[in-house]
Amino acid sequence: MSAPKPYSSTPVFDETSLPKALQAAHSTKAGAWGVLEILSGSLNYVIEESQDTRLMTVGDRQLIEPEILHHVALIGPMQMQVHFYREKPDIGSGISKG
Repeated sequence: MSAPKPYSSTPVFDETSLPKALQAAHSTKAGAWGVLEILSGSLNYVIEESQDTRLMTVGDRQLIEPEILHHVALIGPMQMQVHFYREKPDIGSGISKG
């Protein structure tokens, strides 16, 4: 069985182009998994319910579960992109849920 492929990806966002909507509480729709990828710099990924915060840096990927409220918080220059999947992708161990 082959690994799932993303059906969509956001543009690459930086600290000046990151939409305000991603910096406020939001979630993916039912059945939509996301993978947040940090291409340069760093930012914080925050799960709304628990307020668990993960400092993400270059090369980090974060699994985003369907319908889980979360947001990202800028802490300086960065580049990031989100990829969307119809089934849970296997992005390796050591990745936080959220």
